[in-house]
Amino acid sequence: MNISFDKYQVQLLDTNKPEMFFHLLNENRFRLEEYFAGTIAHTKDLSSTKNYCQLIQQRIEERSYFPFVILDVYTQKYIGFIDVKHIDWNIPKAELGYFIDHNYEGGGIISKALGFTINALVESYGFKKLLCRINKSNQGSIAVALKNGFELEGTIRRDYKTTKGLIVDLNYYGRLF
Repeated sequence: MNISFDKYQVQLLDTNKPEMFFHLLNENRFRLEEYFAGTIAHTKDLSSTKNYCQLIQQRIEERSYFPFVILDVYTQKYIGFIDVKHIDWNIPKAELGYFIDHNYEGGGIISKALGFTINALVESYGFKKLLCRINKSNQGSIAVALKNGFELEGTIRRDYKTTKGLIVDLNYYGRLF
């Protein structure tokens, strides 16, 4: 699945290019630690990122995880990330996570990329529900979810452990198809 818009492209993460993935994560590590704890824990350096990419490739093949990157076509840099996780093919439903590089914030890129990705996921895989779990302090991510038609379904208390070991509440936003 390749989606092009403006000067960007959404594509499946190339697990054979862990350097680009590591660079994106490392450049944004300071702000992702609270919201992407698992990914950050597995990508502390380039070596661990290579190993993580091997695990990701296996999960892609199993259809249990789909990681997408947003590529700046002109610079050929990864500038954002959208992952599809906790897939339940019985419903079918999945959870979405996303972020944009701090240098690209505020331009609507992640909102557009997420919208196009959602449409492609529903069309390609027939998802009936997509959801986002978002810390109430992450106002930017909440705005992206709302802009893409998600509605607050509720708050799950003590639902997520941050890299600092804090257990925090998460708001659940859902969208039906």
